[in-house]
Amino acid sequence: MKLFTSRITTPWLALLFIGLLSLATSACARNGIANAPLQSTSACQCLPNFSTLVAHSAPAVVSITGVRKTSAGGSLQNMLPNLPPDSPLWQFFQKFFGQQPPSGGNSPPGQEKILGSGFIISSDGYIVTNRHVVNGDSDIKVRLPDRREYTARVIGTDKRTDLALIKINAKKLPTLTLGNSSKLKVGQWVLAIGNPFGFDYTATQGIVSALARNLPNESYVPFIQTDAAVNPGNSGGPLLDLNGQVIGVISQIYTNSGGFMGLSFAIPSNIVKNVVDQIKAHGHVTYGWLGVMVQDMTQKLADAFGLKQPEGALVAQVIPDSPAAKAGLRAGDIILKFNGHPINRSADLPPLVGSTPVGSTVPIEILRDGKRILLDVTIAAIKSGPKATPEKTKPQPAPTGPLGMALENLSPDQRQQLGIGNRGVLITRLDPNGIAAQSGLQPGDIILQFGKVAVHTVSQLDRLIAKAPRGRPIAILIMRQQTPIFTTITLPKGTSR
Repeated sequence: MKLFTSRITTPWLALLFIGLLSLATSACARNGIANAPLQSTSACQCLPNFSTLVAHSAPAVVSITGVRKTSAGGSLQNMLPNLPPDSPLWQFFQKFFGQQPPSGGNSPPGQEKILGSGFIISSDGYIVTNRHVVNGDSDIKVRLPDRREYTARVIGTDKRTDLALIKINAKKLPTLTLGNSSKLKVGQWVLAIGNPFGFDYTATQGIVSALARNLPNESYVPFIQTDAAVNPGNSGGPLLDLNGQVIGVISQIYTNSGGFMGLSFAIPSNIVKNVVDQIKAHGHVTYGWLGVMVQDMTQKLADAFGLKQPEGALVAQVIPDSPAAKAGLRAGDIILKFNGHPINRSADLPPLVGSTPVGSTVPIEILRDGKRILLDVTIAAIKSGPKATPEKTKPQPAPTGPLGMALENLSPDQRQQLGIGNRGVLITRLDPNGIAAQSGLQPGDIILQFGKVAVHTVSQLDRLIAKAPRGRPIAILIMRQQTPIFTTITLPKGTSR
């Protein structure tokens, strides 16, 4: 392999090169934000000048403080009682309360001071922030950049998106505009303004690191991930594009230290618009409901369902009497499109369903038995119900059969409690070296479907296993901890039938 190098060998060529470089640099400096498109193929890599953007946007960013009642140990520890404070997962859920450590600060016993950010969206005093900044607070104060201070009232909050709308009695206030987050691209420059650790109106810049991130227990929010430095106190503040429009609301960070580690997450502005409009109109937020439980496709599942590569949302369960059930969806269907929007991963589906107006009818494209089918579904309002707890089962004989499983038929009462109709065979024991255990099945799993056939009894499942093809993945629908999921199992060639 050759290494190619070049160098300027004549003085006049060197002067020419320096002159051209100087002209290009001057052009970048003159252009600023509006006239300096960021093109990776350009000879001049122009960085944006954020000073104009900060001067335009900062007057509409506010500091929010409040007082929250707590019990010993701090509010976050009460929310996550089973996790130690130094746990990475505990830190992951630490949502910018801005709270003082238990041993510090000047808060009276049983109280903590809350610090967050927000931004004004209307000149008559409506302000967007995070729900966790104002939820449970008393004496909420909003301070403007000109040091005017107002008492705020909460218009409404939404737990699913962690958004809140509050209002102060003021007129002719500076405002920020909510932009279109669907136009965001990874690598795009962004600016965050807020009050990290109480340092008022701090501006930090970065890029969009990723889009449509799904975090634990936040399936209705496809978060914007950014590397703009944000810390406790930034929560509720705006994430801005270079046009000065809000494209996200800062909400969470991933941290092992309690401070910024390069990963922060913002709620997309299109979701913010929907939540704000509903709170203004109704005082609360209603989400669309389809009535399915879905999971991601893996390569093995794709092979079992006849797909060339993993795509779509695999339906593991259809809730009885739900919009999905009424539309004809079944377990084993693969949702490829919802209302014209492609579904690449299962996480793409909940935000689309949630933002669909209740009562509207939309098309769903599914793959069933290798054929694409178009169904119409009428979206209902989201609801939730208690989950049943399965009864404990008696000890069973040693695992047997080609898969190495000990199985038990379920009683009608057990099936009714689990809501699985007349299906289901319980795995009570597994041979740790058997095919079932090596495929990821566990004691306590309930086999609902083997291949495309619903499983009702142990003897029926034995017959299905005996007739099953060898050497290729077979899709199996199981219920694990009251959650239906698809998995696969492959019987090696030469396995006894």
